[in-house]
Amino acid sequence: MKNRHVLVTGGAGFVGSTLANALAPENDVIALDDLHLGTPDNLDDQVTFVEGSALDDGWPADVDVVFHLAALSSRAMLEENPQRGTRVNVEGMVNVIERTREHADTIVYAGTSSMYDDDPPAHEDDPVAAATCYEASMLARDRYMEYYNEFYDDLAVASTRFSSVYEGYGGNEAHKGGYANTVSQWAAKMAEGDRPVVWGDGSQTRDYVHVSDVARALEAVADKRLSGAYNVGTGENYSFDETVDLLNKALGTDIDPEYEPVPLTAYNYQQRFDVTKLREATGWEPTVSFPEGVQRVCAPYESEARAGSD
Repeated sequence: MKNRHVLVTGGAGFVGSTLANALAPENDVIALDDLHLGTPDNLDDQVTFVEGSALDDGWPADVDVVFHLAALSSRAMLEENPQRGTRVNVEGMVNVIERTREHADTIVYAGTSSMYDDDPPAHEDDPVAAATCYEASMLARDRYMEYYNEFYDDLAVASTRFSSVYEGYGGNEAHKGGYANTVSQWAAKMAEGDRPVVWGDGSQTRDYVHVSDVARALEAVADKRLSGAYNVGTGENYSFDETVDLLNKALGTDIDPEYEPVPLTAYNYQQRFDVTKLREATGWEPTVSFPEGVQRVCAPYESEARAGSD
């Protein structure tokens, strides 16, 4: 993407800032964020930061392309306050589209993959149902996507359903803290010599996708002006036990996890995505394998250890 006027909502957050920074060298990029979880420290100097909410009306709306990533993006966040979560996730998306659709012809937003069942690989046309408030709010986004694509011929709206996105606390995921990916949380614990807490028996799987590949996928969907839902993952999955083993190898540790019962109902045990639809539509492929990604997550801790031994 080049020479476009781009708005990234949630633009100071983990995925949003990674995307904004990647686009900024060749585009005019505005990052809108209410700083609930994001921080402008994540953004490069080339990105224009605007503090504000997707629910507000005062931010710049005269843009060509919108990446709507602003959301309360976890089950826990919505269970704490369902009313606010629903407003942000549903009303916020409608407000962003309504304020920008007279200018923008392309809108790509963060959907959800948590409603997929435990029978991988997950396909975009699999039957889905909402078992949590978070899933209900995010599936409502898909219904509005269908409406806007049907009603406005000159507007392309696409949902991107991410699998398990990670980078590690050495990057822009650091500000998420306890909401960060499990692999990032476990790496931080294990680097301190602590045991990671694994829910269940460790056989659960996740399709881990590196945030740099997610940013590339978002750009590819916008470049092609796609509409509809697209999975963003790797097509491979690793169990929690395998994940801990890879972390031990990368950190040079030998730490056993601490197993605890799964405290949640409607919990996703198995995850692996079919990304054929995205690949065929754009040519996109993931470039960071999970073993390589784990090495990247753990590299800052290795550097600290070397510095401490000097």
